[in-house]
Amino acid sequence: MTSVMEQVLEYASQMPEGRPLAAKELLHLGSRAAVDQSLSRLVRSGALLRAGRGVYFKPVESRFGTRAPMSMKVVEELAAKRGETIVPHGAVAANALGLTTQVPTREVYLTSGPTRRLKLGSQVVELRHAPRWQLTLPQGAGNVVRALAWMGPGKTREAIQKLRSTLPPNGLAAIASTRAQLPTWMAQEISRLVTHA
Repeated sequence: MTSVMEQVLEYASQMPEGRPLAAKELLHLGSRAAVDQSLSRLVRSGALLRAGRGVYFKPVESRFGTRAPMSMKVVEELAAKRGETIVPHGAVAANALGLTTQVPTREVYLTSGPTRRLKLGSQVVELRHAPRWQLTLPQGAGNVVRALAWMGPGKTREAIQKLRSTLPPNGLAAIASTRAQLPTWMAQEISRLVTHA
């Protein structure tokens, strides 16, 4: 008969890269105390990574050694598992749209869940709770809204001038359709973008 620790390790090894593991999903292998103890021992031995409170990951084995799972896969899996909406931060969106040349050094995502940090090896991924209006929009229009929110009211006019030449007409229409959900200052700026296009 195999121990609970061996069963937990076997279960974790069958999971795809980046899929989070929680003690509650392992209760079919043993009591809660035994599962918690096994997870703790596996983290101590390096067989599992503890990313945060109650969140564990299997490290990825490669020919160069072991590494933490890729942060983008972790975020996608976490969003799917917990039913959260997780999107890139406004600084990333602003950089992707060409509104700024600053490249974010830390990985920050906006989430509908609680604010928390995930430690993936030496990298820390920050998940920040955000208002619904920053999360509900589709990727294209959502990136514009998040970028404008990150830039703030003072720099929005300059950003609008840049966006006017780069966004396609259907992109402008998608952004315009979201004005009712946005803060007043942003809705006014987006109206200016659409009416002068």
